[in-house]
Amino acid sequence: MVRGMKRVRAVLFWAAACLLLPGCGRRAADNAPAGQAAAAPRKTAADFFPVGVGGRRVAMQLAVSGAEMARGLMGRRDLGADEGMLFVYGTPQRMSFWMRNTPTPLDIGFFDAEGVLREIHALVPFDETPVASTGTALLFALEVNRGWFDRNGVAVGARLDLEAVRAGLRARALRADF
Repeated sequence: MVRGMKRVRAVLFWAAACLLLPGCGRRAADNAPAGQAAAAPRKTAADFFPVGVGGRRVAMQLAVSGAEMARGLMGRRDLGADEGMLFVYGTPQRMSFWMRNTPTPLDIGFFDAEGVLREIHALVPFDETPVASTGTALLFALEVNRGWFDRNGVAVGARLDLEAVRAGLRARALRADF
C-alpha cells in the first residue's frame, strides 16, 4: 500500500508541475504573447521546396552546408517520384559525386549559374566511383530518382527556376545571391 501511495503522489506531483509550467503540453501558438503569432519553426535540409525544372515540378531538399552536402541522400530509400535534393554551391566549379551508402538508383543533373541544365549522369547504388562533370562552371546539382529526367522530358538545355531556389534558401534564412 505504501508503494501505491508513493506512485499516486509522484503522478499528482508531475501533473501539478505540468499545469504550473508555462507551455507544458501546449502548442507554441498558445504560448505567444496576446495578439502575436508564434514564429514558424526554422526550415532545414529536411524541408522540401517546390522548384521547377524544365517546366516540371520537383519537391527539392536543399543541401547547402558542407555537412548537408556530405550526407546527401545517403541511406534514403523513401525518395518520392517527384522529389529530389538540390546541392547549391557558393561558386561555379567542376562537380564530382559518388553513391557511398546510397541505396536508391539516382540520376544527377548539373546546372550552370544561369540555371541551365548542362549534363545528366546515372548514379549506381553504393558505387563509390566518382561521377564527375565535364563542365567546370557548374553551380547546382540535382539528384532525383533514376529515369526522372527521361520520364518528364527534361533534357540538357532545360532551366532550373532560380527564383524558387532563392525563395527556398531565404526560407532557410540562407543567402541567395547567385
